[in-house]
Amino acid sequence: MMETRNERRYIIFALIVVAIYLAPLFILQENAHIRVHDNLDSNLAWYKVLAKSGELFGGVNGVIPQIMNGLLSRNAFGTEYSVIVWLYAVFPTMTAYGLSQALTRITAFFGMYLLLKQHLLPGERWMPLNIFASLAFALTPFWPSGMLSTLGMPLALWAFLNIRNGEGSLKDYLTLTLLPLYSSIVLGFFFFLSAMGVFWLVDVVRGKGWNLRFLSSIVYMSLIYMLVEYRLIYSFLFKGEPNSRDEYFHAHLPFWRAVRLTLKNYVLGHTHVMTVHTLFILPATLIAIYFVYSKKLWRQEKIFVSLFALNFFLSLWYAFWFYEGWLPLTKKFHFMDTFNFARYHFLRPLVIYASFALALKIISLQGISWAKTAKWLAVMQILLLGLFNDEIIYHKKPAVGEFYAEELFQEIRDHIALPQDKYRVASIGIHPAIAQYNGFYTLDSYNNFYPLRYKHEFRKIIENELAKNKTIRKYFDKWGGRCYIFTAQLGKRYMIKKDSKRRLKDLQLNTDVLKQLGGNYIFSALPIENAEENQLALDRVFVSKQSAWKIYLYKIL
Repeated sequence: MMETRNERRYIIFALIVVAIYLAPLFILQENAHIRVHDNLDSNLAWYKVLAKSGELFGGVNGVIPQIMNGLLSRNAFGTEYSVIVWLYAVFPTMTAYGLSQALTRITAFFGMYLLLKQHLLPGERWMPLNIFASLAFALTPFWPSGMLSTLGMPLALWAFLNIRNGEGSLKDYLTLTLLPLYSSIVLGFFFFLSAMGVFWLVDVVRGKGWNLRFLSSIVYMSLIYMLVEYRLIYSFLFKGEPNSRDEYFHAHLPFWRAVRLTLKNYVLGHTHVMTVHTLFILPATLIAIYFVYSKKLWRQEKIFVSLFALNFFLSLWYAFWFYEGWLPLTKKFHFMDTFNFARYHFLRPLVIYASFALALKIISLQGISWAKTAKWLAVMQILLLGLFNDEIIYHKKPAVGEFYAEELFQEIRDHIALPQDKYRVASIGIHPAIAQYNGFYTLDSYNNFYPLRYKHEFRKIIENELAKNKTIRKYFDKWGGRCYIFTAQLGKRYMIKKDSKRRLKDLQLNTDVLKQLGGNYIFSALPIENAEENQLALDRVFVSKQSAWKIYLYKIL
């Protein structure tokens, strides 16, 4: 389809908005504020560790020497055929982060726009609404290391629909080939591709024929993912010793709590697929469904109605995946615990924003005043998403440079004055990723795929602390992804800043086990009052203006 001059102006406007949204990342660099959870505390450090490990192309049985005494599998850090891995290998952290954000958001914009323009809301009349809905979709605060795992779904759906309708071309197959290089199958596209399979099957049942081109395109993209994610496939097919995921139990919610979680997810969304849809998109879709109901537009608006129902079903599925009624099946089929099927709700960003565009169309058709309302709903949603910019949302969190505190940890490294591979450290009150980012070899880590025997051995270090605090005991025993030195006093708090006046009291660690694992030092964010009882000796205190932390360096006696 040819672009009109007016359309080009709208697209340029949208790209300028995206550029303004991204500007703080490129201008502020390490002074920028970004998400900590499942980002600074994990993925960004992992990329750096992997790049420096010498194991980027390591074999399927390779390990990462820097973490957990070399027991952490290379496969836990994902495939080397992912563009995001290479961004962090080639560029400084914040340059890589900014480029990743730009690539994801621009692709998300054009993917959603192509889907709306050609398949869901065609026609010059709806071009502005399509642009606004696509821009809003591109500004959603997606999980950064998810890349295009969710935000690439509209582009993939556009390509699949072209092929399904007999209009497929090289560009569609090129899309299906390239997307796996910048997305994850377990963080989105397994669920998307299986949904496409259901879509194809529904076509068959409805008598639309076997459409082998459509089916083969689904198989083709799945095969590309299997090649790219060969490490994941290997780990799944050739499962070695038990790993930490073998003690992950999801089916624990009673019925009414699952009902409550359904409503919570439907109205508020989820941290890994934040849609920010509560204030404007949800009312817009409810207004639109009212008009569909009152004016009996079910047939004319069947796509919108289907998406409306699917949106609620995905929240229902997400919540009830944690329902305790699954227990008999999870005991019989262990993979139901180790693979998170709740992630079908990762389809919701696509469903919600496609529904938003269709809802705006339905509202606009109700008269001039309603058309103005639809435009304002779109504008307000974009403005709201602007307020969800990382620099605004996380301004009270440490900036990237303050978080990783490279200058401070360089002082610690110089003070210890040994090659970093000759000693092991663990942290209290700060994320182990900080030490890892700075090159230290850590006994603790945030990973959800490591040997179960290591988890059980590490647990002995903190067993007395876990016994005093039910929350961290349940958190560690039934998940264990954060293999941290938990304390009953701090609980699940591991970002204790340097201005804290607290002191660790009555700490009970089994430092004998810590020494057996090779532990030499503890980086504590707080002073430990009974250090001697724990066979710890305070070596030195480190503090810096450029760091968010004050580190009490304890030597394990």
